[in-house]
Amino acid sequence: MDFLNAMVVLANFVVIPALAYGAQLALGALGVTLVYGLLRFSNFAHGDTMAFGTMVTILATWGLQAAGIGFGPLPTALLALPVGIAGTALFALATDRAVYRFYRKNRAAPIIMTMASLGVMFVMNGVVRFVIGVDDISFADGERFLVTARDFRDATGLDEGLAIRMTQIITLVVAGVAMALLFWFLNRTRTGKSMRAFADNEDLARLSGINPERVVRLTWIIVAALATTAGVLYGLDKSFKAFTYFQLLLPIFAAAVVGGLGSPLGAVAGGFLIAFSEVGITYAWKKVATYVLPEALAPDGLAQLLSTDYKFAVSFALLVLVLLVRPTGLFRGKSV
Repeated sequence: MDFLNAMVVLANFVVIPALAYGAQLALGALGVTLVYGLLRFSNFAHGDTMAFGTMVTILATWGLQAAGIGFGPLPTALLALPVGIAGTALFALATDRAVYRFYRKNRAAPIIMTMASLGVMFVMNGVVRFVIGVDDISFADGERFLVTARDFRDATGLDEGLAIRMTQIITLVVAGVAMALLFWFLNRTRTGKSMRAFADNEDLARLSGINPERVVRLTWIIVAALATTAGVLYGLDKSFKAFTYFQLLLPIFAAAVVGGLGSPLGAVAGGFLIAFSEVGITYAWKKVATYVLPEALAPDGLAQLLSTDYKFAVSFALLVLVLLVRPTGLFRGKSV
């Protein structure tokens, strides 16, 4: 019985939160790795692209709620998500036309494009803060829990209760569908195969008749969809605050680099690896240890390796370690 209680605690505070967080990071890392693989620069504005897409979705959500439109037990934001994706895609395409296309036509070095993305990042961050403010915004409506701790305890007779939030399940389902659609598109469609060919060899792709500007436009649309979906899922699971999305840039880049920049499969694996590392290292293991260890060996303290304040330090440490030991990442992407 103690072992089962320990497993419930572990699922409650480590496994389920890390799975949801990992899915959010994986979607964000997929956007980063697509830009790096196809457009050949590190997009530092990706975190704020997520914030921008979430902002548009929140505004659309408020509009739907004001009109009396809901989504039953599910968050209304899921209905507003296509509006957020469309708005972010238009903004990304406009940014490419106004900023990146000039450097691309002049064959600028990747570091120049990366520095340009820093400028875009600050502009987007300012726009989001100006439009929606700097406070925490909770926009998740509908049912809060799929499984409540009390119902779980009553059904199982265990001391510990398992609580599964609706937003966690939505995150896993929506992220799973988005990843499946992306991999199907890249591997099964003619357009997706042309994008992969462009990523492998741009000059040869041009000679084969592939339109590079079309590939660029499609890339930004897909990246906008991934960024908005990741941002909305993160905001539903936690809350929305513009500066938080700026901070998310570090674990998202860490996930992309750890998995292998330019490798979509690596981005997914890196997202979950970073998430489980952050959650596991900053979790206080005392309660789990008390259940599974003899009383004489039970820890007196929290049994916490790092405070949650240092969560992003875990991402940074893994990023540095991978860059030193295996620069191409776990799935042999492009070296940084």
